[in-house]
Amino acid sequence: ISITMRKFIAAANWKMNCTKGQAKTLVEDLLAVSFTLDKRHLVVLAVPHPYLMMVHDLVGQNNEYFTVAAQNVHHLDHGAYTGEVSAAMLASMGDEYVLIGHSERREQFGEDNQLLAKKVDIALEYGLKPIFCCGEPLEVREAGTQNEYVKKQLQEKCSRKRNKI
Repeated sequence: ISITMRKFIAAANWKMNCTKGQAKTLVEDLLAVSFTLDKRHLVVLAVPHPYLMMVHDLVGQNNEYFTVAAQNVHHLDHGAYTGEVSAAMLASMGDEYVLIGHSERREQFGEDNQLLAKKVDIALEYGLKPIFCCGEPLEVREAGTQNEYVKKQLQEKCSRKRNKI
């Protein structure tokens, strides 16, 4: 009988920080620290797109405690979208995870729940594991309506999948 253990994941989103040299030093220093981890633990480094391959190489293919995530993915398969990154591109580099729906993407780039649902769908289509970020702005929390707000985010994502089945 095979029992799947739930993983405890610590994800570190670097946002738009670090030069290439700083990123390399950060990963090397992190990997040099003595951790007490087992197969239930996973550290996910969500790094800026320019550093994905370098961090992949530093972490290594067979590292069971560390993996790399992209910080974003485009909702379409391919096309003339300068500066964007497709799920096919990420999968071809060996990425396993991708952040989708970060509050900054929602607020600063106007990504709504319908667009995020498309991003989740394309990520899954290419075998990527979405780290779906949901949450509320401060004013929603202060109004005490955060549960309804997050529930709507999740329902709108899930309703797309149900409609496709």
